[in-house]
Amino acid sequence: MTNSGKVFRCLLAGAAITAAIGFSEPARAEVGVNINIGPPVVVVEPPHMVLVPRSQVYFSPDPQVDIFFYGGYWWSPRGDRWYRARAHNGPWGEIDRRRVPRQVIVVPRDYRSRFEREKRVPYGQWKKQHKQVEKAERKEQKREGKESKSDDRGGDHGGDHGKGGR
Repeated sequence: MTNSGKVFRCLLAGAAITAAIGFSEPARAEVGVNINIGPPVVVVEPPHMVLVPRSQVYFSPDPQVDIFFYGGYWWSPRGDRWYRARAHNGPWGEIDRRRVPRQVIVVPRDYRSRFEREKRVPYGQWKKQHKQVEKAERKEQKREGKESKSDDRGGDHGGDHGKGGR
């Protein structure tokens, strides 16, 4: 084979490669960055709990974790974000700060040092006590609801109503 034949074949091969690249769909380069700081905490063992005085907010005295309990939910701040869960061990979901109860937001920043002498309650004991308190509160709300309904029905509100009013 002569030099001109080799050159011709190389040029032909190069043209074929160029044509194949030119006619194929252009490659798309995409870069995605997802920084997931995840849930605020992974609590394996149930935490001890401490009641913030003159409130209904509890906190875990563990210095590694900012975790509160209020209104049937667990709350935890992380940076500018807040997380909420039904159980101390999650699953945690991010929640808008405006939906975090005021009682939780106003817990003093120095709550650990301020309330360090408050009684620490083991989780099992706390949970039992908390359920009793919730049950009593529901019973009270139910009773108050019945009283307000009976107040609405009783008494003379003007006009003749009922069978004897004709």
